[in-house]
Amino acid sequence: MQNPTVLQLLLGRELRRLREARGWTLSEAVEVLGNQATKLSRLENGQSSVRPLDVRILCEALGATAEETAWAVETAKHCNQRGRWGGHKSIYRKYFRMAVDLEQDATVINNYQAEIVTGLLQTEDYARVVLTALNGPYSHETVEMGVKARLERQQVLTKPDPPQANFVMSESAVVRQVGDNSVMCDQLEHIIEVAKRPNVHVRVLPFKARTFTPEVVFPFQMFRIQSPGKARPLEVVYDEYYDDGRYRDDDESVTTYGNLWQRLVGAALDPAQSTEMLLGLLRDRRQN
Repeated sequence: MQNPTVLQLLLGRELRRLREARGWTLSEAVEVLGNQATKLSRLENGQSSVRPLDVRILCEALGATAEETAWAVETAKHCNQRGRWGGHKSIYRKYFRMAVDLEQDATVINNYQAEIVTGLLQTEDYARVVLTALNGPYSHETVEMGVKARLERQQVLTKPDPPQANFVMSESAVVRQVGDNSVMCDQLEHIIEVAKRPNVHVRVLPFKARTFTPEVVFPFQMFRIQSPGKARPLEVVYDEYYDDGRYRDDDESVTTYGNLWQRLVGAALDPAQSTEMLLGLLRDRRQN
């Protein structure tokens, strides 16, 4: 069973598909749920859960098949789960939690990182240095919770039927000193090893890349999740700022970021060339 956040998003998309297939506007469909316009709008956007009974009524009014209705009702039952962000998982900032959920259920993850190695590829020691810098020297427990949560996230790359994970990292991310030389050597070795997995492609965007992409100051991720039935795959873009993150699933944003991603891939070294570059950086560090 997929996690509640993703189920909520998928349910909303499926209900929107059924409504549009019926030819109803949002205002026409609202009457089925007692004129709760805000409720239906938020539901279709994956921003709120709903009672299974309301979902059944809505599906029947929209002419859904018995199979479609059964899936929607069952999904609604699991959208209300709570308590998943306790313990070490509580370390995640609230705006980042949906990204963690999307990672877990994605079939494709495209990840761009500009300044440091992306969290899904960090070693334990590298992550500890980064999280210490973020949380300060007097929050050992917070840092260790963060390290544990980050390592747990990385299991998505090695689970049964893992996603296709594509990474583009600026040369800055693999050259910038984080921790001592030992930490950096271990980190470079780790990226090289993970990149050998058939579901992982790592590309480095070199300083001398012919294509300059000034738009990518902040990191971003793109997720693709298979939808049920006739609905298109769920595609979500997540871009992150210093103290906030933004999610977009409208067609225009998905297309714009998809084009940007293709430009980055085109400008970056291919996976084999990237590995050669990482091996060269590793040799240089070992000699120093």
